[in-house]
Amino acid sequence: MKNLYQYTISLFTLLAAYHSQGQQRYNVLFIVADGLQPQVLSCYGNSFAKTPNFQELANRGITFQHAYAQRSVCAPSRPSMITGLRPDTLQITSGAVHFRSVLPDVITMPQLFKQNGYYTRAIGLVSHAHPAQPDNISWSVPETLLNIPKRDEYLLPQNRLRGFINPMNKGAATEGMDAPDNAYQDGQVTQLAIETLNEIKNKPFFLAVGFKRPHLPYSCPKKYWDLYDEKQIPVPADINFPDCTPEQASLRYAWSDSTGEIRPYTDMPNKGPLSMEQARHAIHGYYASVSYVDAQIGRLLHTLDSLKLSQNTIIVLWSDHGIHLGERGLWGKADLTENANHIPLIIVKPGSTTAGRKTKALVESVDVYPTLASLCGLDAPACLQGTSMRPLLDDPARKWKEAVFSEYPRRRNKVMGYSVRTMQYRYNEYKELATGKILDRELYDMNTDPLGYHNLVDTPGYETTAATLKKFLEGGWRAVRIN
Repeated sequence: MKNLYQYTISLFTLLAAYHSQGQQRYNVLFIVADGLQPQVLSCYGNSFAKTPNFQELANRGITFQHAYAQRSVCAPSRPSMITGLRPDTLQITSGAVHFRSVLPDVITMPQLFKQNGYYTRAIGLVSHAHPAQPDNISWSVPETLLNIPKRDEYLLPQNRLRGFINPMNKGAATEGMDAPDNAYQDGQVTQLAIETLNEIKNKPFFLAVGFKRPHLPYSCPKKYWDLYDEKQIPVPADINFPDCTPEQASLRYAWSDSTGEIRPYTDMPNKGPLSMEQARHAIHGYYASVSYVDAQIGRLLHTLDSLKLSQNTIIVLWSDHGIHLGERGLWGKADLTENANHIPLIIVKPGSTTAGRKTKALVESVDVYPTLASLCGLDAPACLQGTSMRPLLDDPARKWKEAVFSEYPRRRNKVMGYSVRTMQYRYNEYKELATGKILDRELYDMNTDPLGYHNLVDTPGYETTAATLKKFLEGGWRAVRIN
């Protein structure tokens, strides 16, 4: 009888443990968009945008209204998110450097899932390096469609004649061909992801799907252009480059009125401000590209629903950085401004009682890794430098950390710009790395001046605010975490 009792208890314990693991064994669909500005999405309050599937994601999950990237450019923003480590730890300064060359033994987010029995796969632009450098240890199968030459982002022959990096020759900034979704890469990525979901539906998976759009060039099927009347496209009221000294401009901004990410494209001026017509057409292309990505998300959601995977799949929508769409004459990212660092983030947890809500809590890209590990019951590496957002999924209004941090190098990596963002302010310092000398400082009130017109750092009455934010910057991310 005693042996039978012990056997019964042991069996119960095993079944309970199995049941517990089963409840935590969510699948993960991780969706990455390139250079997606939150302000153009309907779920972030844009009534002009045609983004019903982003809205559907928001209806199913939590929308983070104040999410920020660690660096406002693809590399190292993506490695920072995927490793849960901040840029100064990764020491990546360009897309040519792979994080494994710095930290060969780091355990990435998909690698952790793979170690715990998940099938892991990356389709599309998930990681970022030039030339492409797959991270095979993180994935169950080699990464697919991880990068393509710029010419293959076009369909028009005159655009496809151009090169990519060496030399930096590009085609037009915009293209809208009358073609099916799968004629362009993001449609192909979606199709392969759908096929993969059908193949792996009966096993735990971590599937990362990376879209190239809405990053330049704004090339996508014509039907997405047709969703918008170009005459009604919203254009910033001020498309003139910030009024500051050349010395200040060289520290604060990556793009001037004679340079910029949009400049090398054949249908854009080499220097000077874009005309109102050029600006409106470029922004039209951006909106069209966003709606194209929206449609691909809809295809993925439909597949999850039809396969009955939605009830057990966490969905994350994340972007590697924001973008300037002509605000203050800026047409790129790669700086410490709000538009460059502010990113969309939506997390859908099956069965959540807070679905459809928004949170104003300050969060960062490095918070994604510990969050997913926690939600899926995995032991995350102790070295992670983010904070699990899991408590916010249960209580979006709860008290959270006081600040988030971004950085960006200047003058060929001889100067580093450091930024701290609180709920009301953004404070920036530009330090000479060799000496630690502060070359420039900025303080902006994000509630009244989100585009950064009025630097308050030397304004009487703001001394205490600047000093407090400087302490936040010096204390770093550990000092602002919620206990």
